[in-house]
Amino acid sequence: MAFAHCTPFSLSSSPKLFNNPQKILRSLNVNHISPHSTSISTGSLPNSRTPRLLMANERETSAEIETSVIEKQPQTTRFEIFPGNSTPLGAVARDGGVNFAIFSENSVSATLCLITLSDFQQNIITEQISLDPLINKTRDTWHVFLKGNFDDMLYGYKFDGPYMPEKGHYYDSSRIILDPYAKAVISRGNYGELGPEGNCWPQMAGMIPSPNDEFDWQEDRHLEHPQRELIIYETHVRGFTMHESSRTECPGTYLGMIEKLDHLKELGINCLELMPCHEFNELEYYSYNSAVGDYKMNFWGYSTINYFSPMIRYASSGIRNCGREAINEFKLLVREAHKRDIEVIMDVVFNHTAEGNEKGPIFSFRGTDNRVFYMLAPQGQFYNYSGCGNTFNCNHDVVSQFIVDSLKYWVTEMHVDGFRFDLASILTRSNSLWNAENVYVSTAEGGMLTTGTPLGVPPVLEMISNDPVLRRVKLIAEAWDCGGLYQVGVFPHWGIWSEWNGKYRDMVRLFIKGTDGFAGAFAECLCGSPNLYKDGGRRPWHSINFVCAHDGFTLADLVTYNDKNNLANGENNEDGENHNNSWNCGQEGEPASISVKKLRKRQMRNFFLTLMVSQGVPMIYMGDEYGHTKGGNNNSYCHDNDINYFRWDKKEAASSDFFRFCHLMTKFRSECESLGLNEFPTSERLQWHGHLPDRPDWSETSRFVAFTLKDLVKGEMYVAFNTSHLPANVTLPDRPGYQWEPLVDTSKPTPFDFFSDDVPQRERAIQQYRHFLEANFYPMLSYSSIILLLKPDVDADA
Repeated sequence: MAFAHCTPFSLSSSPKLFNNPQKILRSLNVNHISPHSTSISTGSLPNSRTPRLLMANERETSAEIETSVIEKQPQTTRFEIFPGNSTPLGAVARDGGVNFAIFSENSVSATLCLITLSDFQQNIITEQISLDPLINKTRDTWHVFLKGNFDDMLYGYKFDGPYMPEKGHYYDSSRIILDPYAKAVISRGNYGELGPEGNCWPQMAGMIPSPNDEFDWQEDRHLEHPQRELIIYETHVRGFTMHESSRTECPGTYLGMIEKLDHLKELGINCLELMPCHEFNELEYYSYNSAVGDYKMNFWGYSTINYFSPMIRYASSGIRNCGREAINEFKLLVREAHKRDIEVIMDVVFNHTAEGNEKGPIFSFRGTDNRVFYMLAPQGQFYNYSGCGNTFNCNHDVVSQFIVDSLKYWVTEMHVDGFRFDLASILTRSNSLWNAENVYVSTAEGGMLTTGTPLGVPPVLEMISNDPVLRRVKLIAEAWDCGGLYQVGVFPHWGIWSEWNGKYRDMVRLFIKGTDGFAGAFAECLCGSPNLYKDGGRRPWHSINFVCAHDGFTLADLVTYNDKNNLANGENNEDGENHNNSWNCGQEGEPASISVKKLRKRQMRNFFLTLMVSQGVPMIYMGDEYGHTKGGNNNSYCHDNDINYFRWDKKEAASSDFFRFCHLMTKFRSECESLGLNEFPTSERLQWHGHLPDRPDWSETSRFVAFTLKDLVKGEMYVAFNTSHLPANVTLPDRPGYQWEPLVDTSKPTPFDFFSDDVPQRERAIQQYRHFLEANFYPMLSYSSIILLLKPDVDADA
């Protein structure tokens, strides 16, 4: 989640989501032309309309209506109409037609709008079908079943009901509303391209599925890697191949990423974590940024429009074939990743949507049933635990089921292997029931709770955790939100949820840069953070370990900048996190002396080695494997340029240097049985040391941590970290009949930083250490780390 968006909690905070309201906030009104042809024209802002309350009351039918009912309703020129079924929600091809069903508790009328792709491009509604509440409504769900020709056909809804923001209602019968269950969202076809008349929020509609929609999975199955064996790579679909040096046929797309999957395989990655790929509007922040002479974009995508549709403009095919080809491109990415033994997990944003607060656009959830989908205060204000203007009402029973349905769709239909939940602590907060008298809600846990109170057993998490499909996939929580809730180590887990371990990031950064007082905390991190997870019944692999992610500094910037440099964002360097626990190694910025540059490279190796020898699951951020820099920008959410693009030319330049080191370290971890333990290590396997064997120093001034670890494959290894500005003379544990042999020393230049078998004159280089090692002694430079392996002493046998 972008630090720029994390504002203190308030009911009425209004983040700068819309920079050009005259264009961005245009809504779409419908003017009647004929029963079967209606034009779409832009209208007034949503909050400029006079509130009104319709006198009509909701009416419901008491019985389910099956699609097999023979009785027809009044016909159109194109379709045969039947009552339809209230389940499943969405548009579903079945029984020779399509069933449409949508939940809307507080609307009093509903109209299904059908639009051919050609009419859509001309702002014309092709067909409107008014739904009869006596025939086409079961409880709070509107439904209808149609037979006819749906080729190149899109759909949406118009709802009527009260427009009373102070009561949480935003109904407007002139708007075409996007179905939350739409499987593909059609609007603009090309990334970054403005809509008609410069509109950043043009009309959207959903793809109508066909029984002929097929994809050749080639017997693809979920890989189901044990989580303790994962090495996760966080990446951005567009940013991964958009730079010209990628030389891909379809840069910035799902297909472009497929062309570069072998890079991940070479790096040793077996799990790809995609930053948001649900449909979002990259033009959400569109405004001229004089700091860089370009326009700001919603590049990261943490502002969802629809939770079933893939991001259409990440597909080379765009809106062709009404988005079906875009769906297949995403499926192809998953299939091809699986062929390379790489799982795919999605970063999902169920904490808020792109509709913002009361000043935001109305295109889907708000126009369907604002009081259901959003967490509201008694006077209709939006709770803002997300820092982005609204908070998804996750623990309302309808919204909980919606979230589960979305997740299951991506697992069963798209074959993804798991999810990372952005600002997941919002999923633990109690829902709002909009009682105008007070803000209290009844809970299953007994008593009364204020809206947004953290729950011990959140219904949505309980549903996910007990679902037979979802409990088998990876579930990763970013266990905090922007309302001050921080749950790292205590997130409700059912034994299957893991967490982005933000405390690991902080403690490792502090220790590696040489801060006093963190030796003990660093040791906990190396063990998989048992201080956080052991008492709760969890395992080391419940900790997702990371030093860098999309939020904050890259690895190269972490050792280059003491302070953020976000001027390029056009916000006077006021956005982004101020406390980064970084160290520039003596000089601020990239221009630096040779000695400082060498120290920075050493520190990068130290961080990466720490990740690879820690219990738990390591996560690498895209580009860190070659030392990508964003120029000190720690909040690059708005840049569709080289700041966020993977530089394949830089990767090639580092292929024999830092990339080589990263590749060899991931390979080493994968080969070791002991670096992905299912249980926390005990003294039977791990022993702590200081400068002398068996004498660890946990004092406040200690900057040295060492341990030996028994491995069933590699034998015993010795790992040590010296984060002092002074060198250290280390006495090694005595192992009669064996001798320690160097494998890694981050203070050495490449290729001697990692003694792989292909190092030129490897044996001669190792021999230079012999007189030290024979005496169980090793000299460590300042800010360095080492790995030694125990080998039989052949001279001892002689």
